[in-house]
Amino acid sequence: MEKLLLEKELRENEYPGRGIVIGRSMDGTKAVTAYFIMGRSSNSRNRIFTVEGEGIRTEAFDPSKLEDPSLIIYAPVRVLGHTTIVTNGDQTDTVYEGLAKGLTFEQSLRSREFEPDGPNYTPRISGIMQVENGKYDYAMSILKSNNRNPEGCNRYTYSYENPAAGEGRFIHTYLHDGNPLPSFEGEPKPVEITGDIDEFTNLVWNSLNEENKVSLFVRYIDIATGKYETRLVNKNIQF
Repeated sequence: MEKLLLEKELRENEYPGRGIVIGRSMDGTKAVTAYFIMGRSSNSRNRIFTVEGEGIRTEAFDPSKLEDPSLIIYAPVRVLGHTTIVTNGDQTDTVYEGLAKGLTFEQSLRSREFEPDGPNYTPRISGIMQVENGKYDYAMSILKSNNRNPEGCNRYTYSYENPAAGEGRFIHTYLHDGNPLPSFEGEPKPVEITGDIDEFTNLVWNSLNEENKVSLFVRYIDIATGKYETRLVNKNIQF
């Protein structure tokens, strides 16, 4: 499958919603992930990413304007040992707790389904990265309604062992803007991973729709040592 240009995928989509990219740096030495959030409502746009332990959490930028914290306040990123968990909702905690009990990624998500926000029924997208002893594998998941029918949940898991340098996968919640919003379709898109952490962060952030983008998290993990660098960008905080 031909690799797509991540910049082009983002620039040509006004509203992919929330998105996860996972892959490997061009030089092969880093495990790479990015997670972004977007928003159309004032409640969704009133958010920032903040550091929490080895992960991050969403918070209200202006607490006085927070309308409904459900589905928008959660920990998108948590770390358990050598495993980094990245999701678009509170299923981060579900995966963390499941893995801690010895369940697999897929088994952990069996207790969850798409978000209860009809008529959109936003998919839950999740990823895990395993970096240990110089080896790197990752997996991604999407839980979505059965063609907008909330009576059924379709579950898809994709695993990538020893990913190639300069290659990643991109999954997002919505195909594009709409009312109701159409869910992502197909397997995670193959995309190019280019540049160091700052170049990649700038590429993703500058390619997202200016009106709808809210926050971005990027992490590069050294596959040999497990040490990592993180970048956070929040539209509501200007430096």
